[in-house]
Amino acid sequence: MTADRGIQGERGTRTHCPYCSLQCGMTVQKSGRTALEVLPWAEFPVNEGGLCRKGWTAAELRGHRERLTTPMIKDRANGELRAAGWDEALDLVAGKIQDLQASYGADSVAVFGGGGLTNEKAYQLGKFARVALGSSQIDYNGRWCMSSAASAGNQAFGIDRGLPFPLADVEQADVVVLVGSNMAETMPPAARHLDRLRAQGGKLVVIDPRLTATAERADLFLQPVPGTDLALAQGVLHLLDAAGAVDEQYVATRTTGWDEVRRSVASWWPERVERVTGVMTAELRELVDLLANNAKVMILTARGAEQHSQGTATVLGWINVALALGLPGREHAGYGCLTGQGNGQGGREHGQKADQLPGYRMIDDPAAREHVARVWGVAAESLPGKGRSAYELLDSLGQGGGADGPRALLVFGSNIVVSAPRATHITQRLESLDLLVVCDMVMSETAALADVVLPITQWAEESGTMTNLEGRVILREQAAEPPKGVRSDLDVIAGLAERLGSPIPFSTDVEEIFAELGRASAGGKADYSGITYDRIRDEHGVFWPCPAAPDGAEDHPGTPRMFADSFATPDGRARFLVVEHAGPAEEPDAEFPLHLTTGRVLAQYQSGAQTRRVRSLPDAGPFVEVHPMLANRIGAHDGDPVVVRTRRGEMKAPARVVSTIRPDTVFVPFHWVGANRLTNDALDPSSRMPEFKVCAAEVTA
Repeated sequence: MTADRGIQGERGTRTHCPYCSLQCGMTVQKSGRTALEVLPWAEFPVNEGGLCRKGWTAAELRGHRERLTTPMIKDRANGELRAAGWDEALDLVAGKIQDLQASYGADSVAVFGGGGLTNEKAYQLGKFARVALGSSQIDYNGRWCMSSAASAGNQAFGIDRGLPFPLADVEQADVVVLVGSNMAETMPPAARHLDRLRAQGGKLVVIDPRLTATAERADLFLQPVPGTDLALAQGVLHLLDAAGAVDEQYVATRTTGWDEVRRSVASWWPERVERVTGVMTAELRELVDLLANNAKVMILTARGAEQHSQGTATVLGWINVALALGLPGREHAGYGCLTGQGNGQGGREHGQKADQLPGYRMIDDPAAREHVARVWGVAAESLPGKGRSAYELLDSLGQGGGADGPRALLVFGSNIVVSAPRATHITQRLESLDLLVVCDMVMSETAALADVVLPITQWAEESGTMTNLEGRVILREQAAEPPKGVRSDLDVIAGLAERLGSPIPFSTDVEEIFAELGRASAGGKADYSGITYDRIRDEHGVFWPCPAAPDGAEDHPGTPRMFADSFATPDGRARFLVVEHAGPAEEPDAEFPLHLTTGRVLAQYQSGAQTRRVRSLPDAGPFVEVHPMLANRIGAHDGDPVVVRTRRGEMKAPARVVSTIRPDTVFVPFHWVGANRLTNDALDPSSRMPEFKVCAAEVTA
């Protein structure tokens, strides 16, 4: 076995970081008897050997004193968790599932997955829910990541791939517009592309309510009121049309719907945009001049624009701008979404979303059901239909969740107590379940509530594929043996399926599972059928779609760049779509006069279940970022405790008084318990994304 192929390599194992969607390449090697050391992998093109501090310290969680190494079962008499054997734990879970389904039906048991699971796990989890459980009730936390961009991409382009071009193309653009992205802190190795862009004379525009580390790099910084990015996009399109900057030939030959959109933005004159967004007319015109006078423009959205009750419409607004300029399909130009979670892209392509089957097929499509059922070896009519989206699923759980709400929940790869909006309410729903099972490597806040906790392998202890933000399918290679007593999620799925009397067996061999995933995805939008583990190793990843080649033909090369000739719509044309700005679901008022927004910080990741346990990463705890004018008004000083209150709850944390945030806005990071007790559960009507990024709040000293 070579150094590229797992735990026996003399030069270490080439693998990928366990955190964000960059999936930075790294080399991991043994250091002493059990410890691992992270070293560069300079040849991997996404990060060229560079890592952020989270990546460099990723191996420190291995051997952590809080690492779970034995199953645990809650004693109902005293509420304490006790150690148990694997057979006892799995037998208990399977028995409870069978009892509940006998009494309340198949949908009484639900599954909640994660955007950090490998493609193989995501695939098996969707298959497990539909075949072994027969339940429609499955969704995952990626619904809270880039589902609005996914919905918009499907509507406008006929396909959802976050970046339809390699990330390195950013360097070759004339202008890059980041809408709601703090790339320098959320995915630091990617920021090198912004620096190279500017070094070559390109311009960077950042749109954000906060002057972030990314915004400090910008040539133009716009600071809109939270929740008004769509109004800004409408105003940009209005001025581009007025300036005669629309690429009329591209619009006529490659799109539909422009006339309706042109009429819909006619009333978004600059002064109206300024009143709604707070962005001065002169700044708006400066942005429009950059867009109108440069050929190679990239517009990239992220969570700041997408985690809204109008997230899909907001993304469509910016896609309309991109289409009017003739960007998608042009070299070193276009629209893209910066995916957040490690497998946020692949995790939603292969079946752990409520409405999807592998290959990005829709579960209510009869042809899709027939194809996947044939691969699985089951009858198409046996597959359940569409289930509830992530928040709606959690809101329906247990006693009080409704007569048809699930009574049991199996959680894989998610810390719901910290990450769900309106978190106090969702925690109550979890506590009311008859059975909560959590698979995790540490005792997360969600695992602490569970009836059964199952200790699972972490990234360095298993192999599997991921799909990064570019649509590049990469391979995480196993670098070390897991601790004794720990099993993979795939072992858990297979063990439960067998105990439940599944009509088909569930493999635990990752290459076998990936090959089946390829067959199930064949012919779908996200076609992986031409990708193999060996190709990934040899080519530093393979971009989907990559269909299998006919017998005797050369392998399909993969698709690094999309839309050069056509879009994935029936007529091959992209769609302009009319969208209307409505604003946040909850506007400030006399009782709650401020905008609250949430986000990430450099040293932590997602719910913090892993990064908060890495000693080398600074953990100062939650804080509340406030402008000096607001601090003066409420009598707060830097470091003083303040209370943030919304209609859903409150939290107390030290104030950080900074001039880099709008005076009418406060910011709280979401890596700790507290922030999501405040956030609004209003949902986007298309993507079902909750409105994490803005709600009305009050702050007191």
